[in-house]
Amino acid sequence: SRYGPKMPLAVDCTAELIRCKVLDSSGKLKSHELILSYGLALVRFVNLITERKQKMVSIPLRQLAREVDIPVWVVDLRHELTHGKLPPLALCRKGCDVVLDWLRKMYWSRQLGNNLCEEEEDEDEEEQEEMEANAELDSDAWE
Repeated sequence: SRYGPKMPLAVDCTAELIRCKVLDSSGKLKSHELILSYGLALVRFVNLITERKQKMVSIPLRQLAREVDIPVWVVDLRHELTHGKLPPLALCRKGCDVVLDWLRKMYWSRQLGNNLCEEEEDEDEEEQEEMEANAELDSDAWE
């Protein structure tokens, strides 16, 4: 409320992604509705986070995402959500989890102090690699 209409992007994106998870766990929405909800939140995340890095010359989203450590498969998921066939709900859920983890590491832990995440870093890196590998397999399935 202190920011008025200028809410920090990370806060806005986190709120949207958490709202998707809450709706998902409520069981009130159909699969297609959840895909659309997750999809909008993921598209907004990638667009808003990479928009800051965009210069006068158009730079590919994949390159911008690499610069800020967003997994490339999340950018590919955003592309499919925007321009292609809607992906499976499971892939949208994984994308949401990865993006929330990215927000936790890159924004929230910095707000609270990096010492909160130091103990979990090794476990998080292994989990991230596993999620990316699984997402790539899922990505191949819906291509």
